[in-house]
Amino acid sequence: MKNSGFTLRKRLRSFRFAAAGIRGLLREDNARIHAVAAVAVTAAGLWLELTATEWAAVVLCIGMVLAAEAVNTAIESICDLVSPGYSEYVRRAKDLAAGAVLLLAAASVCVGLLIFLPKLIDRFS
Repeated sequence: MKNSGFTLRKRLRSFRFAAAGIRGLLREDNARIHAVAAVAVTAAGLWLELTATEWAAVVLCIGMVLAAEAVNTAIESICDLVSPGYSEYVRRAKDLAAGAVLLLAAASVCVGLLIFLPKLIDRFS
């Protein structure tokens, strides 16, 4: 029996699939909005000289929001495939997935305010 375990070729192939998923995600309007916000937050963080701990929180927030947007997009895609017509179950699944993104985005805004607001007040006072 042939061992079909770990190979470098399979890992590289997996990374190519993941990169294709990220490219697909960035074709979505909402993901682009999140990506632009991430670039702006990164620029502000560099300007305000965030600490390593603050960067950790910011990077985690950016990653979680983009990952949630990817999951939301995947759920919407599969729902559209299996149920092209209206379905209350599909509507609920899509609403829940979109709500998860909104919750993470709102929490990320709160984290951003906690980190950036004091630094901005110091910078401009």
